[in-house]
Amino acid sequence: MPEEQWTAVDEYLNASVVRPDQALDAALRSTAEAGMPPIAVSAAQGKLLGILATLIGARNVLEIGTLGAYSTIWLARAVERRAVEHRAGGTGDANSPAGRVVTLEIEPKHAEVARKNIANAGLDGVAEVRVGAALDILPTLGPEGPFDLTFIDADKANIPAYFDWAVKLSRQGAIVVVDNVVRNGALIDESSADPNVQGVRRLHEALGTDDRVTATTIQTVGSKGYDGFTIAVVNRPG
Repeated sequence: MPEEQWTAVDEYLNASVVRPDQALDAALRSTAEAGMPPIAVSAAQGKLLGILATLIGARNVLEIGTLGAYSTIWLARAVERRAVEHRAGGTGDANSPAGRVVTLEIEPKHAEVARKNIANAGLDGVAEVRVGAALDILPTLGPEGPFDLTFIDADKANIPAYFDWAVKLSRQGAIVVVDNVVRNGALIDESSADPNVQGVRRLHEALGTDDRVTATTIQTVGSKGYDGFTIAVVNRPG
């Protein structure tokens, strides 16, 4: 009953607050049709990412884990909207780039689907998919930073390393969001043999003493089940 109720509430919120969206719905359909796992963020979570990007005026966004680009579209729309508003207000060069989202995807097939979804949303001038292992690409991104917001939604075993790179590549005051960190409550199971659980446990153990950031973790329930996300503000990069 609880999971059925969580899903029903999500469906109500998606219809009433988040609202249906043709490009986002098409991205979910194409992801499913390509046989990719249904692990994109929920609509409400995607909108939250867009709101966070808007709140901090994000212009340079990094995403680790693209899948079908559902969350990428939410982030890229926020970046594009900021640029349009600045230009309309006379605070930006009409010929300057709109800002960008750099998103990293290890699977070439996923990247191909993601690029089509981004183009379908009219955001191929804002979001760029790069293919390869994130830990190979991240050390090369220094000249392209600093980033205003990083969203990490990739394999959890490497989460501590991804988070460390995110902080290094961020500006002071940037936000880092890490998804799927509660793992249906398995986060507290120190004896778990699951590398994903051990990865998120290592992240939280490090956060307790990492003075580079101020962080918290929020438990969530919904159509994606019982999980949660970590959100951190970067006090100092490095």
